[in-house]
Amino acid sequence: MPYPKNKTVFRKLVELGGVLRTIHLLENPVVEQYITTYPEDGDNMVTRRILKKDYEITDTVNQTGRVWINAKQYFGDIPHAAWEFYIGGYQPAKKWLKDRHGRELGFVDIQHYQKIIVALTETGKLMKRIDKIRFI
Repeated sequence: MPYPKNKTVFRKLVELGGVLRTIHLLENPVVEQYITTYPEDGDNMVTRRILKKDYEITDTVNQTGRVWINAKQYFGDIPHAAWEFYIGGYQPAKKWLKDRHGRELGFVDIQHYQKIIVALTETGKLMKRIDKIRFI
C-alpha cells in the first residue's frame, strides 16, 4: 500500500475510503439504485450450481449479461465487470448465489443480490479513481 506523501492525497484517500466503506456495508444510497433486472416470475429456487455456463453476455456494447438461477429465472443486466470481480480468492456475485443452491430466494434476498451487484460495480469505479491518485 503506497503511503500518501502529503495531506491533500491523504484526505482524498480518506474521502474515497469512506465512500467505499458505506458501499461495502450497503449503507450508501447508491446501492438502492438497482442496475439489474429480475424479470421472470417463478418459484425463485436456485437450482443451478452457478457454473461458468450459467452467466452469459447479452449486451456486448454495455458488457452486461444474465445469470440463470433455474431453467426459467435469471438476474439480468449484470455488468460483466461485477460478475468477474474478485475479492480475495472468490467472486462475490457467483459465491452469493452458489451458497444459496437448493434454496428459495425471498423478496429481500432478491433485493440484497441486486445491491451486491451495484456495490461491486461501484467498487470497481472507485478503485479506478484511487488508482489515478498520485502518491508521490
